[in-house]
Amino acid sequence: MRGRMIAEPLAESARQQAGSATSESSGTVHLTQLDWIIIVVSLGVTFLPAIFLARRAGRNTTEFFAAGRQAPWWLIGISLVATTFSTDTPNLVTNFVRTGGVAANWQWWAFLLTGMATVFFYARLWRRSGVLTDLEFYELRYSGKAAAFVRGFRSVYLGLFFNVMIIATVNLAAAKIASVLFGLPEYVTLPIAGAVVIVFAATAGLWGVMMTDTIQFVITMSSAFAAAYYALHAPQVARLGGLSGLLAHVQALHPHLLDILPDFSNWPAAASLFIIPLTVQWWSVWYPGAEPGGGSYVAQRMLAARHESDSVWGTMLFQITFFALRPWPWIIVAIASLVVYPSLDAIRHAFPAVQPNLIGDDIAYPAMLVFLPAGWAGFMVAGLFAAYRSTLESHLNWGTSYLVHDFYRRFFKPDATEQHYVLVGRIVTALLMIVAIGFTFVLDTAKEAFNLLLDVGAGTGLIYLLRWYWSRINAWSEVSAMVASFVVSIAVFALGKAGHPLDPSIALIVTVAITTIVWIATTLLTPAVDEATLLRFYERVRPAGRGWARIRERSGLPPSPDSLPNALLGWLFGVITVYAALFGTGAYLYGHELQGIIATVLFAAAGAGLVRIVARMRQTV
Repeated sequence: MRGRMIAEPLAESARQQAGSATSESSGTVHLTQLDWIIIVVSLGVTFLPAIFLARRAGRNTTEFFAAGRQAPWWLIGISLVATTFSTDTPNLVTNFVRTGGVAANWQWWAFLLTGMATVFFYARLWRRSGVLTDLEFYELRYSGKAAAFVRGFRSVYLGLFFNVMIIATVNLAAAKIASVLFGLPEYVTLPIAGAVVIVFAATAGLWGVMMTDTIQFVITMSSAFAAAYYALHAPQVARLGGLSGLLAHVQALHPHLLDILPDFSNWPAAASLFIIPLTVQWWSVWYPGAEPGGGSYVAQRMLAARHESDSVWGTMLFQITFFALRPWPWIIVAIASLVVYPSLDAIRHAFPAVQPNLIGDDIAYPAMLVFLPAGWAGFMVAGLFAAYRSTLESHLNWGTSYLVHDFYRRFFKPDATEQHYVLVGRIVTALLMIVAIGFTFVLDTAKEAFNLLLDVGAGTGLIYLLRWYWSRINAWSEVSAMVASFVVSIAVFALGKAGHPLDPSIALIVTVAITTIVWIATTLLTPAVDEATLLRFYERVRPAGRGWARIRERSGLPPSPDSLPNALLGWLFGVITVYAALFGTGAYLYGHELQGIIATVLFAAAGAGLVRIVARMRQTV
């Protein structure tokens, strides 16, 4: 997960202190024989699924891309959180904390609202649809050339261009980490790491990816907690008296840095970090892993579920682990890094071998790993590589499913054997990784293009939420939304290049407003989807709500088994439960016991309601 809006930097003068303290760090990680044994064993263990599942993955595309639709809920949830636990994620959180404070994390914390909506409103619908990829949905829900166009266009746009850029950003983070820890240049790190990923992703299919994710999640979470523990024992931090002393010291230097809520006296920062994410961004922006209504590899996991209940419980486990378990170890490391490396110059001084273009606040996270002792250093390296692999293997399998199933099979060779498509999938997997590695070497000169691609998705999110519940939406609605968002984003980009940049919050609101007006008008002015297509869709998916009342009546089927009021209540309980866990943990770490107790009570009460709602949903499957 990556934030779309960059926080206002803290005053540089407040961060350029005690630079000489970095002399106490070792500058690189020196791995012992024990560390290497741990790394080799960890790598070997994570390759076991590829060895045992290669033949099964090669049977057909359902096995290769959807795990034969037999994935249990716990595997779905752990696999999803492992996929989002990438090498660049702790780096990003560190960058947020160092440049915008802890509250800057609201740029991704707000996406809990999206995730819980996916759990209660969409997880069962996706599994019920029975499609192999979320792009196949277009020709199930819509009809005609427009539906085929949307499916074909998005298969290449998302599967190739967008996916390559995401993989390249993960590659860049891995290159930074290897440069800091071992002094390795990009041209050494990326081919070696990429080769390992290609071999596994092209062999094991989604079953292998998910099974390996489970192993890698244990490694990555353990190493994240170890990193936080040893960051507090770094000499510069230990002198302050551990966690309580660190927090007091940082609070004195940066009064608002530890605040969980932003400083509302600085309205522009509060709007971009908190108000806009919670009111507009979460439902309006499409991004892999946080799509309104679910999509990409999240939809892939839901489609792979054994039953509807596995889809619900799996995505629920993902949201809880993603938001409540992962953040605080990274945040602690980020806060400690402000003492050890208070400025970018301090990082440059401590790691002179790192390429200048790789130096940034995000690199402070791997820079803190030099304090890990023997054994844990190897475990951390194994964890970072596991995080790298789990993300890229999921992205490669997901992107390949689009390019093979939704583009090659749909438009070029629809009658080949299943083994042929699996073979093509394995070849495409390797080619995707090779292209992404090549792009990584120029990524520092292509950031504007990548940010532009993110902006192009702004404003389209609402249509992905409503298309399941309003039968009037058609393929032209989606085409017009993509075109409008693209045109507005290009105009905003051009204004910025011409010296008239818009504030990111204003740009987002303008893009969302114009795009929404355009696609709603297009929906009402173009013909509805033909009734035969709508009847087939309703008979298979059975969505609830008044938006399908006419089609439901024509179908002669009983009412939908879903309850929108129950879904809304479940969404509310889910959001409260996870936020209470997240911020209650923070309160206890900060030493605010009363706030922690209040959060614990909220967590228990909302959690009990959440379990009852989900159990009630399971009874209606």
